[in-house]
Amino acid sequence: MANEGQQPERPFKVEDRRRFTATGDPRPEADAPQSEVRAEASQQRAPGQDFQLESPPPPPSINFATFVLSLSTQALAHLGEIPDPVTREVKTDLIAASQMIDILAMLEQKTRGNLDPEETQLLKSILYDLRLRYVEKTKA
Repeated sequence: MANEGQQPERPFKVEDRRRFTATGDPRPEADAPQSEVRAEASQQRAPGQDFQLESPPPPPSINFATFVLSLSTQALAHLGEIPDPVTREVKTDLIAASQMIDILAMLEQKTRGNLDPEETQLLKSILYDLRLRYVEKTKA
């Protein structure tokens, strides 16, 4: 009598999605091709629910060159040469650009004599380019 005036409880379905049985053997549905699994997952999605089924590619390995390139990309974004990677807006912030250039110059000074010739050339050419762009922006 506790359910009087209330709707009856809806039955629910329990589905085991584990890839292996209790004994450790793979389930037959775990061997299904990925395209079938993706199709099934896309059908189970709620309308308007967008998400990526594939994982993003792994980030590049971090070394001195990628570190210097990331700093130069930030400087270019502050100079308004490229859109901000997060907001996709083009904004100019000359103070922040100057700070990024100064950081790269400090890095060049502190690592002098400890870099490969390619790393030295990369850092020098990036600094040269960024300094020219900075001067052009300040004159405008």
